[in-house]
Amino acid sequence: MARKQTEPIAIISLRRLSMRIPEPQPQESKTFTVEDAVETIGFGRFHIALFLIMGSTGVVEAMEIMLLAVVSPVIRCEWQLENWQVALVTTMVFFGYMVSSILFGLLADRYGRWKILLISFVWGSYFSLLTSFAPSYIWFVFLRTMVGCGVSGHAQGLIIKTEFLPTKYRGYMLPLSQVFWLTGSLLVIGLASVVVPTIGWRWLIRVASIPGIILIVAFRFIPESARFNVSTGNTQAALATLESIAKMNRSFMPEGKLVEPILEKRGRFADLLDAKYLRTTLQIWVIWLGISFAYYGIILASAELLERDLVCGSKLKSKSTVVEAGGHLEETQSPCYCHMFAPSDYQTMIISTIGEIALNPLNMLGINFLGRRLTLSITMGCTALFFLLLNICTSSAGLTGFLFTLRALVAANFNTIYIYTAEVYPTTTRALGMGTSGSLCRIGAMVAPFISQVLMSASFLGALCLFSSVCAICAISAFTLPIETKGRALQVSNAGNSAVILMSLVN
Repeated sequence: MARKQTEPIAIISLRRLSMRIPEPQPQESKTFTVEDAVETIGFGRFHIALFLIMGSTGVVEAMEIMLLAVVSPVIRCEWQLENWQVALVTTMVFFGYMVSSILFGLLADRYGRWKILLISFVWGSYFSLLTSFAPSYIWFVFLRTMVGCGVSGHAQGLIIKTEFLPTKYRGYMLPLSQVFWLTGSLLVIGLASVVVPTIGWRWLIRVASIPGIILIVAFRFIPESARFNVSTGNTQAALATLESIAKMNRSFMPEGKLVEPILEKRGRFADLLDAKYLRTTLQIWVIWLGISFAYYGIILASAELLERDLVCGSKLKSKSTVVEAGGHLEETQSPCYCHMFAPSDYQTMIISTIGEIALNPLNMLGINFLGRRLTLSITMGCTALFFLLLNICTSSAGLTGFLFTLRALVAANFNTIYIYTAEVYPTTTRALGMGTSGSLCRIGAMVAPFISQVLMSASFLGALCLFSSVCAICAISAFTLPIETKGRALQVSNAGNSAVILMSLVN
């Protein structure tokens, strides 16, 4: 009987015990995005290498652009060019830049930033070398136009930097890239002061092509953008890149699986003009155009002021020739003149060029604390003011001071708009957004030579007022931009991060 009584007790006890055991719940797999990985890995040795290699694209671009300023007096003498012919060289370079910038941006969003960057450097270096063998003015213009086409693809280096940098470092590291542009500008001016008087401008172009050729080899150490790879469905390549960066930085990856939606619609013009970005895009285009107009305007105006002595309204008289007509001697004015840069002129150009980093510390503070929009508005407003102050009759030292300040301001403007444009657009249209902005800004660069090298000779004050007015319009446009990107994560698509969250839930 005792055994019969204990059986039900044991059964009841087991049943009660079993009811207390919780049923196993399915575990949710952890996921992360490229943005999560970039922020988790943080800043390290990879980003220093990235900064040095991709930043050096600015050295090459600056050398190719500044060549126009230091070579103009020489080719004017060699081929007896008029003002409009000298201005046309610069205009055609930026025309090539404008046409190919959109194309390179479109291709970069579809086929990759790294590939387009490499192609643009090979193209630019090849035609730059050919320019040194130009037999005539027409050939020189054509070959420099081809160089402009290649230089337009260099912006992909900035995009690659932007897409690999953690959010809090973008506002500091990207403005520092101005150091590379400054280095290229100073390098070509220094080389010109030594090479042009001794072995000629053709050797200057050949020597200036060397950094671009070296950089082509260095690109193999930088991978394709992980954000681009994951947007095209190449998740394994993106993951391998991120793991390699984490290893190089001696950091770690987030736990889980890399999940991000495949974005089929990439690099479409319609996305730039989508309701979310329409106003931003239009205002960005206006700002880019104005900044470029002012930047290249002051570079060429600096050379023109030194070459033609336009300070205080004085003009260097054209060459005069004496001819015999009807038994009388008559003096005629030639539209061409030849005035080579003196050592003091090169010194003034170097001092004013150094001004490009003078405001970098303040520019970085403004970008990170005041925000991109307000900082750009302030520097553009100051640029407008200093263009007008350039009309004050002053000494050579005073002129150098004004040029120094203007170069500092226009460089700060470029710094800020580069960062803002790279941050405001999503991954699907980032390269195209930069490409179209870069293309539109070349309209300003194309017009600038005719203002600095033609109109300034006829009406010094009129040219300055035009530059100042454009800068004032850009300052207002910057202040009223609808989106502030300070502290904001890079967007994946026009829909924001909702698509990423949805994919995470599905997986």
